[in-house]
Amino acid sequence: MKVIKRNGMEVSFDAARIHRAIEKANNQVPEGPDRLSEADIDRAEREVTCRSQDLNRTITVEEIQDMVENQLMSMGFYEVARLYVRYRYRRALVRHANTTDERILTLIECNNEDVKQENANKNPIVNSVQRDYMAGEVSRDLTRRILLPKEVAEADEAGIIHFHDSDYYAQHMHNCDLVNLDDMLQNGTVISGTLIEKPHSFSTACNIATQIIAQVASNQYGGQSISLTHLAPFVQVSREKIRRHVEEECRILGTDASGEAMEQVVEGRLRREIQKGVQTIQYQVITLMTTNGQAPFLTVFMYLNEARNEQEKKDLALIIEEVLRQRYEGVKNEKGVWITPAFPKLIYVLEEDNVREGTPYYELTKLAAKCTARRMVPDYISEKKMFELKEGTCFPVMGCRSALNPWKDAEGHYKYYGRFNQGVVTINLPDVALSSGGDMDQFWAIFEERLELCHRALMCRHERLKGTLSDAAPILWQYGALARLGKGEVIDPLLYGGYSTISLGYAGLCECVRYMTGKSHTDPEATPFALKVMQYMNDKCREWTERTGVFFSIYGSPIESTTYKFARCLQRRFGVVEGVTDKGYITNSYHVNVCEDIDAFSKLKFESQFQSLSTGGAISYVEVPNMQDNLEAVLSIMEFIYDNIMYAELNTKSDYCQACGYDGEIQIVEDDGKLVWECPNCGNRNQDTMNVARRTCGYIGTQFWNQGRTQEIRERVLHLSRSVMNP
Repeated sequence: MKVIKRNGMEVSFDAARIHRAIEKANNQVPEGPDRLSEADIDRAEREVTCRSQDLNRTITVEEIQDMVENQLMSMGFYEVARLYVRYRYRRALVRHANTTDERILTLIECNNEDVKQENANKNPIVNSVQRDYMAGEVSRDLTRRILLPKEVAEADEAGIIHFHDSDYYAQHMHNCDLVNLDDMLQNGTVISGTLIEKPHSFSTACNIATQIIAQVASNQYGGQSISLTHLAPFVQVSREKIRRHVEEECRILGTDASGEAMEQVVEGRLRREIQKGVQTIQYQVITLMTTNGQAPFLTVFMYLNEARNEQEKKDLALIIEEVLRQRYEGVKNEKGVWITPAFPKLIYVLEEDNVREGTPYYELTKLAAKCTARRMVPDYISEKKMFELKEGTCFPVMGCRSALNPWKDAEGHYKYYGRFNQGVVTINLPDVALSSGGDMDQFWAIFEERLELCHRALMCRHERLKGTLSDAAPILWQYGALARLGKGEVIDPLLYGGYSTISLGYAGLCECVRYMTGKSHTDPEATPFALKVMQYMNDKCREWTERTGVFFSIYGSPIESTTYKFARCLQRRFGVVEGVTDKGYITNSYHVNVCEDIDAFSKLKFESQFQSLSTGGAISYVEVPNMQDNLEAVLSIMEFIYDNIMYAELNTKSDYCQACGYDGEIQIVEDDGKLVWECPNCGNRNQDTMNVARRTCGYIGTQFWNQGRTQEIRERVLHLSRSVMNP
């Protein structure tokens, strides 16, 4: 069994340290009934060791010390317990004198297990990542000690809520963006003080787009999305340019510059131009490293009906086809083997003219299915369901799921591009339930208090952005990504009236309902309570919006590392409660628990009712085996998504062992109480010599995960075990 120290280092569990700590406190007590015998110390050590092992996960030093205190109290040795608590307090005061030095030093030496497993797409060995994490530690410390109200900081520390991205809070930065690439390409932009004018070819437009993406990523901390529709007009620009060149060549050669043959030459060269442009986006996004030490968290939106005319739609289809072909192929790792990249994330919109056999763009959808079966992307948005839920409009999410509300400009036109999310605070729903002791009246009273706490925390985020000058991030606020403000202007008008959103996240609805009702939220008797919880959060968001003019919406939090943090905090506060706190993770947002036996179609249908209430963003998934030889099943699921749920994805596996060349599924095994990845072919456990791609929170991760998330991945059941073709 492993233990994580306060500075993040991971060490082996040593029961003798528990024995010595109790002994030190015990030696300060005079001889008599208040003092433990050697047998009593041995008993306390055994009990704490057993409880630590029962958690079945990596444990923290603080958790062990809590158990020691509780054990001494339960045995009736109150004076020893008091002295033990006093010793902990003195040590805490010493540590508080400098809250960041030790953690930063362990970061530099790559000994901090918490940080190593914090972000599945950041390599903590790389200098730029270390620099970002070091700055993040300073920001967290300032945020916790100075910038946040005491009750918010303490609630975050206790896992009652999660104040997202506190490592960026000290700066005036926001979360996610829907980049107005159309404005920037058509009307020009400025990058690093250099004027970038409207491009004269598709490949140049793609190159400029990647520079914009990198600049945006360095000026916010969340995901960003672009639409391929904004690149589509440049296909015609290149077509006309190529035609002129071909005509000139024909004139020089003295040949006929008209007819079908010439068009074939033009379209052939155009295809190569599109291939080059798409390759630029794919490889630059993957290889770019932004100021936070990772590739830009980019989502690419592919929506045929977003095109403004039929020719543009056909050109857009050509771009989408090339994007899917290149993603299907993958990228080469250092061994020259084709693997699955994490980014850019792809979203393909299912529409009436592409979703069923016989529709005009069905072949494109079949290619998307083929790509999903091999590379886990694209994910799918149903135009039909989004029309139902978003006032007849269809638009991309920001990053992996953060969704805007429909909003009209002064002329009454819906506007999405150029908008953003201010930030997220997530409520720990299982903690609300456990704090109530199962009493429904108490539950709603505590829920009300916790939501108001979240509101105060969210307003801290909003207030932190108020007064921000456009000069802080010119690419965002002055040069078109989000706005065209003048130098020295504040961004405040963009923070009100629904132009931007702010998100109340939630996690663990599954465990919350199970504790309060004794049933899974998929049980018809428990589902109404689950929906009532969701509706209550929606009502609160509407109330806050009316009160402040800031648009609040509820958001199915992805919580990559926080699922583990929440689980540890729940066990620490409430012990191990079967079906609620007996895992190293809690279930994301409204999702069905990963262990629950449910088929793909039932899961999607069930979760669709929660998506409609998760207005600030949500995504559902189904876990599937290797589907490359069963594309009919993939297409069947996609058609079901179109008719039943707004936003969904298929999770499969895509792994490679560099030690032996194995390209099957890398497995998770247990080693001394710790979950590790192992090649089933050669037994390789070196994470530096294997490529593992798993979707964990709506996006693909490739740098491995904390113990809670790893346990969640290991325990996932397949959702095609009972039904494949007949929903």
